[in-house]
Amino acid sequence: MIVKMKFINISGPRNDIDRVTDLYLSRYEIQLESALSELKTVDNLRPFVEINPYRDALNKAAEFVGYLPNADEVTPDTTLGLDDMFEVVRKANEDYQSLQEKKEKLKKKTEELRAKQLIIAPFRPLDCDLHKVLHYHYITYRFGRIAVEFYQKMQKYLMDDLGAIFVEGERDESFVYGAYFVSPAETQKVDAVFRSLHFERIELKDEFEGTPAYAYQALEREIARVNLEINDLDKQAGEMLSDRASQLVAAKNRLEELCNNFDVRKLAARMEDNKEDYYILCGWMAEDDVEKFLEEVKDDDKVFVVVEDDHDAYFGEPPTKLENPKIFKPFEMFVQMYGLPAHNEMDPTVFVGLTYSFIFGAMFGDVGQGLLLLIGGALIYHFKKAPLAGIIATAGIFSTIFGFLFGSIFGFEDVIPALWIRPIDHMTTLPFLGKLNTVFIVAVAFGMLLIMVAMVLHIINAFKEKDVGGAWFDANGVAGLIFYAAVVITIVLFMTGNPLPAGIVMAVMFGVPLLLILFKEPLTKMIQKRSDKMEESKAMFLVQGFFEMFETLLSYFSNTISFIRIGAFAVSHAAIMEVVLQLAGAESGHPNWLGVIFGNLFVCGFEGLIVGIQVLRLEYYEMFSRFYKGSGRAFDPYTKKKTNKK
Repeated sequence: MIVKMKFINISGPRNDIDRVTDLYLSRYEIQLESALSELKTVDNLRPFVEINPYRDALNKAAEFVGYLPNADEVTPDTTLGLDDMFEVVRKANEDYQSLQEKKEKLKKKTEELRAKQLIIAPFRPLDCDLHKVLHYHYITYRFGRIAVEFYQKMQKYLMDDLGAIFVEGERDESFVYGAYFVSPAETQKVDAVFRSLHFERIELKDEFEGTPAYAYQALEREIARVNLEINDLDKQAGEMLSDRASQLVAAKNRLEELCNNFDVRKLAARMEDNKEDYYILCGWMAEDDVEKFLEEVKDDDKVFVVVEDDHDAYFGEPPTKLENPKIFKPFEMFVQMYGLPAHNEMDPTVFVGLTYSFIFGAMFGDVGQGLLLLIGGALIYHFKKAPLAGIIATAGIFSTIFGFLFGSIFGFEDVIPALWIRPIDHMTTLPFLGKLNTVFIVAVAFGMLLIMVAMVLHIINAFKEKDVGGAWFDANGVAGLIFYAAVVITIVLFMTGNPLPAGIVMAVMFGVPLLLILFKEPLTKMIQKRSDKMEESKAMFLVQGFFEMFETLLSYFSNTISFIRIGAFAVSHAAIMEVVLQLAGAESGHPNWLGVIFGNLFVCGFEGLIVGIQVLRLEYYEMFSRFYKGSGRAFDPYTKKKTNKK
């Protein structure tokens, strides 16, 4: 069902807007609209231009609560006042930032240590005391790297003639790291040779003790020590926030309310009248909530409420809020996927719930598998509140019912008697058509019934929308219903061997509705007493009308035949389960129960998915397309919180 909405205007002294929002509106579901754009009959409206004073504190409180590992389980401290909440957030931020500054310094120190490690790492194979080497007076040293190809040439052609010693460190695919040592007298010549070999010097500062390997390990130990300090700071921050968890959660919740309430100003308007400054809020509220709200504020002399019944007083159409019985609530998901109904349209949720579950059960009739769907879907819906799970559970009820009608339980058709028929082998003889599977005939007959029901729903919606042409002369209106019903009656009479109506009666029942559908546009104009001319010529109108009529007749036929898939899936389900049981050796009397179990689970999941999609296709294309537009907009209250009302 669609909840009836009312458009209300709320006004009062400008400085009272926070009290009204916090005391009243935050406890009701109301979709606020922009007062500046919605109120066409009010002059001298101005926007609110104010900065939200709660936003920064809320962001910090939300950040700190986000760091708590079990924030949802924390009981808020209800003793805090608003000033206390600001102080809690300020102090927590101050302490947290202090710890973060220390942490950043330690991180920077770690980066510096890592950088030193990168410098010293390639020289770890060198067995020398770096501090002593860096203070040599009678030997010149150069640390660096040389490309592998030049290093090989140097060793092969130059090292024997150079008065220098090259000590190799680590090497990679491109470079050889190391150091060469030379007497001061030969330094200039040797440096020139190494420069010609593109030797890249690496400067080592006098800050390392022992060998390069020892220095590297010393840096690693220092990094580990600093990381322990960082972890300790993180632990301190976590303990600090945990100690204040109840206060922070309370502050976050309350500041969130106040922040949302303050943001109401974005949709409010100001109006100055005789030096008085007023606020104006407007929006949509459920009719029942409006009555309770009016009763609650009737003694509050600072709140003025006007309920608008005149559509000219506001723009737009009412939003849509659906309210259905719990068993049909999950099926709202299918309606929303297609589009929400407009405020003057019929809510198809109950129709979808009944038809979807019934058709699913007919296509997937099995007592055992139906119970699996029922139990599994119900459990998931209970714990996870997933709408699709609720749909599966409801469909499982009808699968179980049809399982008894078809005499099928986990694919076995000789355990329980069929209360109706067994789809795979029950045949019916029809005139002209011969023998046909009974479920095919029943499926088509059921489809005809649903199409006529959809037409009736279209007529109801058209009358609610005051669409004269759509109600009377549309292919899904009264004219279309009469034509289709006449065809159905004629087919039923023919198939059951009863005499058909006289030719004149049939001509009237078939011909007149088609003519009304063909001349829908001019007839509608005549009833509405409109004098606007047709856009195209009469000849073009007739040609276009002929092809549209052909398409309409084709759609009647195709939509009707489409329902044969109900019977096809009922038969195919029984056939698939026969194959599963044969593969499991059930015919021998000693079935492989593991094969039976896995076969049933596979069919339950895979075929259940396919059947679910096919039923949804029938809902959308064969039924929804006839009566439902889905052009509504969702009801979106500014606060999702809804507490008990007086």
